Formats: sequence, C-alpha cells, structure tokens
Amino acid sequence: MKLLRLGEPGHEHPAVLHGDRVVDVSARFPDYDAAFFASGGLALLAGLGAAGFTGFPDAARGQRVGAPIARPGSVICIGMNYAAHAAESGSEPPSAPVVFMKPPNTVAGPVDCVPIPRNSQKTDWEVELGVVIGAPALYLDSAEEARGRIAGFVLANDVSEREFQLEISGGQWSKGKAAPGFTPVGPWLVTPEEFDDRSARLRSFVNGQPRQDSTTGDMIFDVGYLVWNLSQYMQLEPGDLILTGTPQGVALSGRFPYLRAGDVVELDIEGLGSQRQTFVPA
Repeated sequence: MKLLRLGEPGHEHPAVLHGDRVVDVSARFPDYDAAFFASGGLALLAGLGAAGFTGFPDAARGQRVGAPIARPGSVICIGMNYAAHAAESGSEPPSAPVVFMKPPNTVAGPVDCVPIPRNSQKTDWEVELGVVIGAPALYLDSAEEARGRIAGFVLANDVSEREFQLEISGGQWSKGKAAPGFTPVGPWLVTPEEFDDRSARLRSFVNGQPRQDSTTGDMIFDVGYLVWNLSQYMQLEPGDLILTGTPQGVALSGRFPYLRAGDVVELDIEGLGSQRQTFVPA
C-alpha cells in the first residue's frame, strides 16, 4: 500500500494511493499517527482490500501533499552510513552506527519550500531512505525480529547546515540539523511488501544537475540491523521515523556549492516517489 496525507500544514487528512485513485479514508482513520500504527491501523487498512476502497470517496484534487506520517515522536538519524560518503566527509567508515536526533518539528511535506536559516552559508541536501516504526521495539533479539516492527518506508531529505553542524557545534550535530523544514518526507509511505530496501536507487539533483546517485546496497549497516541496534539503546515507538544515512554527492564534499535562496532540489528513491523543494530565505 501507499499511504499519503493531503491538506494544509496542521490540517492534513489520510488517504491511500490505490491504482489510479487517491482515496480519502479520513472517515474511518483520523490520521496516520502513533495511535493509528499502535492500534493495528495498517492491518485494518490492508484488510479493506480493493473492494473495500470502493466505499470511500476520491480525495479532492489539487491539495497540498504533506508528510505521509503525522508528527513523529522521534526522528532518529544515522550518520555516515555509506562508505563513500564517510570518505568525502573526511572520516573512516564507522564501526558502529553513528546516531543523532532531529526535532520532530523539522518534518515537512515533499514539495514544501525549505527556509535557509539565518546566517547560514552552508545549507546542504541529503537524499535518504526513511523507515517508519509500526510497533514498540526495545531489546529486540535479531535483525529479522526488527523487520517485523517496520510499518513502511519513505523518501526523506535530511537537510543540514554544515557550519552549524561541524564548526560551531560544540561537539554535537544538532545545531546543523534542527531548523524548521529540515526534514521533507514523502510523498508516500510504502508498506514493506511493496518495497525492497536492500537495493533501491537514490538520487538527488540541484537546479537540474545530478548530485547523488547510489543504491541502498551500499549501506554499511542495513535497515534490519539499524532497527535492532537502536532498540538496544532506546525504545522505538509507533510512528517514529529513522533516517538511514545518505550516499556521496553532497556539498560537504567540496565538489559542489552549498544551497542559496532560489535553488531547487529534487530527490527520488526508486519505488518511493520523488520530491521537489525550493530553498527560500528564513
């Protein structure tokens, strides 16, 4: 299934992309939030089947596409999870997952404008595979068990301000990751049976020029391992979002200029759709 949310910020409602139809399911499901995932909402939605969706209206056309999940409790990110990106960052590949957090209020829609923070000189793009948690996960026994806690996958842009992150950080990355709109997500959440997270192609473009082009097969730590590993240190909750790292080809490499107002970033992951953001002054 492909789940999406439509409407203006703060007033999105849930829908399903079913064939050529965008079906409004808000009469049955209030939102794709923690309560939806915790209560088995995905199974109920899947149980409707093709015939069940005939009883729901089509969504109104022309609506804004929001993030496909409501504001998550946590946005948990993995740094330097592609060896080539670690190298372009001047680092050795990590021996254990590098973990940092982004505020939930950074989550935005896939085509929303992204504000460049005040005093920013080094705003950067990062195409990433996102994982949405569907059930509580703590002290899981294996990567296989961890995969059973995954509700679905999303395309995300882990926007970063590199000076804030690395030069005036005080030793942590949060300053460069926390600005409003710094986590565009969507357009859809795709459930695990319809997406192969082991070999999906990720790409990014700036003003139409190619930047990143890799596959999730180049990850150092794969999705199942990451969910298992994180569960040894924190309790993952339904609706939480994990960003699994970005491949090489970002401005931090020194090969490309950082973003300026008016720049357009486009991203896609095979099977998860595409995004397009215009960067604007804060």
